[in-house]
Amino acid sequence: MSKAMPEVAVLRIGHRPERDQRVTTHVGLAARALGARGMYLAADDPGVIASIEDVASRWGGDFFVENDVKWRRCILDWKAAGGRVAHLTMYGLRMTDVIDEIRGEERVLVVVGAEKVPGDIYGLADYNVSVTTQPHSEISSLALFLDHLFEGKELNREYPDAKIRIEPTKVGKKTVER
Repeated sequence: MSKAMPEVAVLRIGHRPERDQRVTTHVGLAARALGARGMYLAADDPGVIASIEDVASRWGGDFFVENDVKWRRCILDWKAAGGRVAHLTMYGLRMTDVIDEIRGEERVLVVVGAEKVPGDIYGLADYNVSVTTQPHSEISSLALFLDHLFEGKELNREYPDAKIRIEPTKVGKKTVER
C-alpha cells in the first residue's frame, strides 16, 4: 500500500491589492486545481477571496481560502500543529533533491511570495525550495512543486460535488452542468 500524500495548504505573502489581484487569484486557482486543500492570504483582499471561492463552489471540492492572515502567526501555528513549511524561492535547495523528503511529511504549508519576501521566512521554513535557479513566476513554481509533490496524481482528480465539469474530447469543447 502506498503512503498517503501530505495535506497541503498555500500561504501567499507579499500580495499588493493594487497590483497583484490577478496573479494571487491564479496562485489560488493553481493550488486548488493541483491538489492543495486551501490558501491563506497574508493581505486583505476580499475580491481575490470571492473569485477563488466562486470557482470552488462551481467546480467542486472543499478548497478553503482565508483572508488577511498574519504570515508569521500562520507559519508558527502550522508548525506548532506538527506541519512543515516549504518556501518556494530560487535561492533554496533544488526541488528535485528534496521533493521525496517533503512528500514524506504529513502536512506541508507552501509559502509563495509576490514581492521580495521578508528574510525571516528563510529561517522559519523547514525547506527553502528552488524550483529552478532562474527567475520565473510564482504560479509556475507552485504548479511544478505541487505536480512533483503529488507525482502527477492530481491531474486526474474528480470533484463529485462539481456543478460544472469538462468532459475530455479529442476535438471541441464539452461542458457538463449539473
